Amino acid sequence: MKDCSFTIYIFILGALLSSVGANDSDNEIDIESLLRSISASLTVRGEPAVIDRALQIEGGLLESLENEIPVYQSDSGDVSRTAFTDGPELDGPKVQTKYGVLKGLTVDKAHIFYGIPFADPPVGALRWKPPTPVTPWKGVYDATFPRPACMQACSGPISDECPAKVSEDCLYLNIFVPLDVNFTSPLLKPLPVMVWIHGGDFIAGSASKPLYDGRFISNFTHTVVVSLEYRLGAFGFLVSGKDPKTSAVGNYGILDQQAALLWVQQNIDFFGGNPNKVTIFGESAGAQSVSLHLMIQSSQPLFRQAVFQSLPFSIPLKTRHDALKLGKSFAKLANCTIKDWACLKPLSSQAVLAAQVKAGAKIVNPFRFLEIFETWGPYIDGELIKEQAVTAFQKGHWQKEKPVLLGTTSEEGVIFVYGVFTKPVSVVECTVYTTAIFKQHALKILHKYLPLFKAKDCRAMLAQIVTDFVFLCPSRKSARAGTASGSSVWMYVFDHVVADHRVWAGLSSCYEHVCHGAELPFLFNSAAVANFTLTLPEKLLANRVLCYWGAFAHAGDPSARVEQTNFCQQQRPPAWPRYSDTSSWLLMNLTVHSHAQAGSRDRLCDFWDKLGIY
Repeated sequence: MKDCSFTIYIFILGALLSSVGANDSDNEIDIESLLRSISASLTVRGEPAVIDRALQIEGGLLESLENEIPVYQSDSGDVSRTAFTDGPELDGPKVQTKYGVLKGLTVDKAHIFYGIPFADPPVGALRWKPPTPVTPWKGVYDATFPRPACMQACSGPISDECPAKVSEDCLYLNIFVPLDVNFTSPLLKPLPVMVWIHGGDFIAGSASKPLYDGRFISNFTHTVVVSLEYRLGAFGFLVSGKDPKTSAVGNYGILDQQAALLWVQQNIDFFGGNPNKVTIFGESAGAQSVSLHLMIQSSQPLFRQAVFQSLPFSIPLKTRHDALKLGKSFAKLANCTIKDWACLKPLSSQAVLAAQVKAGAKIVNPFRFLEIFETWGPYIDGELIKEQAVTAFQKGHWQKEKPVLLGTTSEEGVIFVYGVFTKPVSVVECTVYTTAIFKQHALKILHKYLPLFKAKDCRAMLAQIVTDFVFLCPSRKSARAGTASGSSVWMYVFDHVVADHRVWAGLSSCYEHVCHGAELPFLFNSAAVANFTLTLPEKLLANRVLCYWGAFAHAGDPSARVEQTNFCQQQRPPAWPRYSDTSSWLLMNLTVHSHAQAGSRDRLCDFWDKLGIY
């Protein structure tokens, strides 16, 4: 396409946007209409997105949502826990914690303790409050089954991916322990601990999702694995004011994660774990959470090192102003005002969730509309979270002494773009969308990418732009900034297409692609749960991924030789060099023939770095 054509398209869009004038509400309505098609079927963060359903909920459907959500808690805030055993003793390991005795179960590959409370239920007067320490219990706590997930919308065409049970009473964690751990005598050498933070756009997901079965990692890597729940959506991130006594002040979900990490510090030694050797790891929104804990000073003593997988660095956290604007919309939809705490506080769980879904369908700031991909979530409150993660990592405002392993999949953007655009996108439409997102930088971006894609359908190009701008290139820049400040950093790209082309974990739009979350069935060795069968080379890849993550948990280096399984000792995976200029910026390509390589998209990342917009 010629330069003049680009200019014409951009001029037309500029005229369209400027025609809405200085009226902020008019701007919001017009741009929201323009973007509604972009997010109408959005699926995000490796989990089924609630926002796509929110955009489709109209009229009576929204009202019916309150009656459809399975909530396992009374509106009064009273929670009935059938958690204690008073009858005949059942077989299973028992552990004495600081809060009481737990009884778990022993299965193939691991001892499991499900549904351990790490804070009191955040219900009634404790809703929209920081988590409070769990109340000690008498008797034996039954930790043989998972508890309900945190509140989320579970209706519509992808409800099969949602948890079967949800509740406000959801602050629980699961622990997976290798079979050779004897709980009756302390280990001479406690095991490393790996704490998993699930993704789901901060509105969906669960630690107990079958895909995240931690027994495989625990057994293979010889570590204690912990997975935790945290409040989601409006329950975890509503902001209605500044005074915590008379308003919701947000970021409760991040505080829940901190409370779980503190519980691990206080209790994991009872399970054979070493509290001084904790690795936190997560994918997508879970990776965002990991990055925030590396920035939050009060999280510093709670873990030793970190792994973030598919961190969407370029999706901005909300400012306080925008978080309050979202809270105002939420309150109005709940038939309250943002300052009427007496109205907001006693809302039923269903009413909160219904207002959350409807509020999440709106664009809060039409000039920063990438936020629509993460409507609810952490915000910059100036105290707990002081800046954007991408800014903190580039400026060195994080815990640089901690080893970090990070990476992306090779086609992160496919699930987003093809999930949104079910029909081909023309060059004209592509130009409009690119300009709406990147404004004055659109011409340079289109000049860079259009020559690389010859098809009339521009979706492949848009998917690559999302991959590069949101995930890969800001991760690369942050990794290089970390190494420049003396940090130990390892970087990877997961680059393997599943051999039998089946789909998993809700990634149905990623047929024959290496999409967002594609590494999860390999990392958790849960391919059967994820609905595909591994070939022998793929099993080798899954084992190598576990060797790398396990070695990192044991020694802070994915190439270290440590006591894991015989496989890691006998079939030692290829060496994974630290990411630095002395190694020519080599990263690990994780595929059936894993190997260290230079970045395949370095020229495009150089372009984005120079553009300076993340």
